Amino acid sequence: MLDYSSHTDQQLLLMLREGDRHAFDYLYEKHWDKVYDQAFKKLNDGTMAKDITQDVFISLWTHKETNYIDNLEAYLFSACRNNVFRQLKINNRFLPITDLIMEARVYYPQADAEILLEEFFKNYESLVSSLPAAKQTIFRMRFHEDLTTSQIAQELKISRKTVQNQLARALTILRASLLSIAYLMSQNQ
Repeated sequence: MLDYSSHTDQQLLLMLREGDRHAFDYLYEKHWDKVYDQAFKKLNDGTMAKDITQDVFISLWTHKETNYIDNLEAYLFSACRNNVFRQLKINNRFLPITDLIMEARVYYPQADAEILLEEFFKNYESLVSSLPAAKQTIFRMRFHEDLTTSQIAQELKISRKTVQNQLARALTILRASLLSIAYLMSQNQ
């Protein structure tokens, strides 16, 4: 039997493209824990983290002929992140923006990616800063500080419903622009 441990991820991906099930199994065993840990950190739910991890690897296998992957770890990170976002959207939960910023800096160390990230965060900050003061404060408290709407209402001495309305309006204002920026970033991965 072939010693898969002596191959790079890139070589294993080429073997995977040709249908080598053992190459896939080796990549799965090698990277499963990292993908699971990443999903678990975001969801704090072992069952959902396992499901997302399985989905990531199922997708890697089922799209083996059409995926052209330059950096497997970045691909797995992105696939896991996207699946987590989908799950959070289904559950109506969000991630603090600071977590996303820190992850992006870890997983995109290339020079051009760093420039793109800086541009993304500059655009993001500009968009948030363009919000009216009350919406901006509430948005930052919710997504930067990861406070609940109840905590924000208590701290600002306003009703929870007001906080929810301000957040909804802020998200409506920012959603299209942020999705456009995120899409452009994903195309440069």
